[in-house]
Amino acid sequence: MEHTSMNSPSSTAAGIPLPGPPNLARSIRARRSGAIPGLRYRPAAPADPEKVAEIDRRLEAWARGLDLFPAEWSGDFGQFQFGRAVVLQHPAAADLERLTVAGKLLLAENIVDSCYCEEDEGRGGARRGLGGRLIMAQSALDPFHATPETEQEWRDGVQADGPLRSYHWAMKDYAVVATPSQTDRLVHDLARLHLGYLAEASWSETRHVPRVWQYLVMRQFNNFRPCLSIVDAVDGYELPEALYARPEVQRITVLACNATTIVNDLYSFTKELASDPDHLNLPQVVAANDRCGLKAAYLRSVDIHNEVMDAFETEAAVLSATSPLLERYARGLADWVAGNHEWHATNTHRYRLPDYW
Repeated sequence: MEHTSMNSPSSTAAGIPLPGPPNLARSIRARRSGAIPGLRYRPAAPADPEKVAEIDRRLEAWARGLDLFPAEWSGDFGQFQFGRAVVLQHPAAADLERLTVAGKLLLAENIVDSCYCEEDEGRGGARRGLGGRLIMAQSALDPFHATPETEQEWRDGVQADGPLRSYHWAMKDYAVVATPSQTDRLVHDLARLHLGYLAEASWSETRHVPRVWQYLVMRQFNNFRPCLSIVDAVDGYELPEALYARPEVQRITVLACNATTIVNDLYSFTKELASDPDHLNLPQVVAANDRCGLKAAYLRSVDIHNEVMDAFETEAAVLSATSPLLERYARGLADWVAGNHEWHATNTHRYRLPDYW
């Protein structure tokens, strides 16, 4: 999922001018597909084309039935490859219904992001006033309780808005296949995501250029965690709350989420800057802080990803050796990370790598 545009290249951090965007004319010669050289990743299980097609068919029927987006978005729907994404990310899914639910959640999260947050999409998103929109979005997941009259007004309001409708029904469908504990976990992880959206929007409004560690903190919230929150439910079991809440389990979960989010920054780098030269992502932040060019900053960002990925794999292996259930959960996280990388590396409709090698 790409995120909102950020600071202008003329902004400064402690008097340091931000570098401008790369020469986008070079994107014609950019690598069209394949893995980023030097990036640490694990190969994903191949996606079954028939399963992908069936998930896409179900998702489009669901979205059309709820009138979630206008007809002109059909191209965007196809290019995103929702079905292929969830099939790659959940190779051990218990059944097609659970894969479909994962796709509905992914689609809903992207609709909210596009319509509420992304000014460059031309779909009504804006940084100003984002908090008010996101609190309504959270209520579509975490139901409002008050007087009968105001509850009915809230229900009517949720159903009258496409992004809210998408969240509401995707969560309803998830709750059918997940336990109450798993459902509540996802509600809280989507609140984390919304907090990250707000931080990014706030920095954009104030033209704040964060330190690298500050940017990564923001991205720990504004990341793919809601997608990884559901790996056990999609695979047909539950990691009990008592295990899930353990600090070491939380750590490998967060490391997996952060690795996937940096992957997104790296693969979407050229696409984002082509559509919005002011977009701030990890290479831009590294370049501003280290006073270096974007090529050097991009390659340093690959190193940062690899350090996070190494920590995840090392610590997940240690935990996996302590419990078959934790081994299954860690494998589900690793499968999602691998599938997400494969989706990015092969989705030539959306991504082009910079010509840095």
